Amino acid sequence: MLSYQHAYHAGNFADVHKHLALFSVSNYLLRKKSPITYIDTHAGRGLYPLSASESQRLQEHSHGVEPVWQARHNASQQLLDEWCRALGDAQPDKAVLSHYPGSPWWLGQVLREQDVLRLYELHPGEHRHLSEQPLANNAARIFGDGLEGLKRQLPVTTPRLCVLIDPSFERKDEYREVAEVVRFTLAKARHAVVLLWYPLLPAAHHAALMDNLAASGIRKIWRSELVQRPKGSATHGMYASGMLIINPPWGVDETLSAAFDEVASLLGEPCCHRGRWLVGE
Repeated sequence: MLSYQHAYHAGNFADVHKHLALFSVSNYLLRKKSPITYIDTHAGRGLYPLSASESQRLQEHSHGVEPVWQARHNASQQLLDEWCRALGDAQPDKAVLSHYPGSPWWLGQVLREQDVLRLYELHPGEHRHLSEQPLANNAARIFGDGLEGLKRQLPVTTPRLCVLIDPSFERKDEYREVAEVVRFTLAKARHAVVLLWYPLLPAAHHAALMDNLAASGIRKIWRSELVQRPKGSATHGMYASGMLIINPPWGVDETLSAAFDEVASLLGEPCCHRGRWLVGE
């Protein structure tokens, strides 16, 4: 199924949750000089103009990145301050929020000469947009299935591996497929850092994903959920954004918890953050 286009949701609260986590993990990984392979299995466009008709249709950014951006000069958490400064670098006018950068942009900003970046996108229209975005020479756009592509890339040639898995989860089977790929990845690269985004929907399909990975034998999985509204108030649609960080760098859980608490306060009641270990610690 290729109906999903993220432009309709660019800059929403789930994007802030996802990309702040990616930004933090990347910064921790950069403390060491050894090369990293980054693999983004569902890359999307790379950069989303918020004035585009798709973004204006739902205007989800107005309840996501915009309140964070407006409060950027008063951010009390260093991570959130640094993230907002980086977000400003994606704007033609650094004082005006006009674009929201997707994961290819965030990963491209941390890419060093010794690193490798592989961006997978299966939707032909989204891949065409991605192809228009400038990238470094050690980055590649790949038109294809990112989960299968990830499996083919293993084992990678660099000492370290960081993977972002961010499906649309339009199909119920995706939860099982993603769990299988995560298990395969950790079997091939035991120390890989994997960030897995998932939606929390009233049907609670994510519960099977949690159970599958909790029983996988993976030693450390940190679970973060940014709750936009209480579960009971949602009859349809996503009520919270979830992130699993497998093999998280030491200390990233505390750093992110503090930053997400501040994000939740900026998004207003009843938004809140829940961070806990699914496995380990």
